[in-house]
Amino acid sequence: MRYEKIKNGIFIKRPNRFVAHVLIEGKEEICHVKNTGRCRELLIPGVSVILAEGKGTGRKTKYDLVAVNKGGQWINMDSQAPNQAVWEWILEGNLFSKEAHVQREKKYKASRFDLYVEEKDRKAFLEVKGVTLEENQTAKFPDAPTARGIKHIQELIQCTEDGYEAYLIFVIQMKGIREFCPNWDTQPELGENLIKAQNAGVHILAWDCRVTESEMKLDQPVFVNLTKE
Repeated sequence: MRYEKIKNGIFIKRPNRFVAHVLIEGKEEICHVKNTGRCRELLIPGVSVILAEGKGTGRKTKYDLVAVNKGGQWINMDSQAPNQAVWEWILEGNLFSKEAHVQREKKYKASRFDLYVEEKDRKAFLEVKGVTLEENQTAKFPDAPTARGIKHIQELIQCTEDGYEAYLIFVIQMKGIREFCPNWDTQPELGENLIKAQNAGVHILAWDCRVTESEMKLDQPVFVNLTKE
């Protein structure tokens, strides 16, 4: 996925989870943060960031903060980017053929999943989660407790029980990652549910991404380690 209009900036502060103060061309601007996670290890005063010109009417801010530079590499932190990137990746013929029918935001019972794919006799629901937390080349999810994340895992288990294929794809929004694991310190319940899901037949995948100032694309699979610490 690609951003059309971007600006470089310097991060100043984040007074709440929705906005950040950024220095753009010598002027301090208030920008929308497209990630409600903590991101404390990323948004450090003085780091370089990428802003995308916002779309839609009725906005209070002109720009969205979508990427940050950590240790010399760009990390995408736009929470909407992983869904778009996986959709594009599937359409290119990954996991399924290019002839597969792909639908976004598909309702099933009381649930709504990011993607639904049909290909001949195959019917699959896919849920996508973005990952921005990295420690010693290990990507971890989540960076803050998420009841919604656990709900999605349990709903994917239900899909497998009903005869569908089910995929949970963790999109690691950076390169340089050795493995992915649940964040056992922050939310052990999520890790326990991931193990249950894997045992129930849910495909749990992790992929890293090539990230530039203006683009993010899925690149290589990353080893998924569900061993409890």
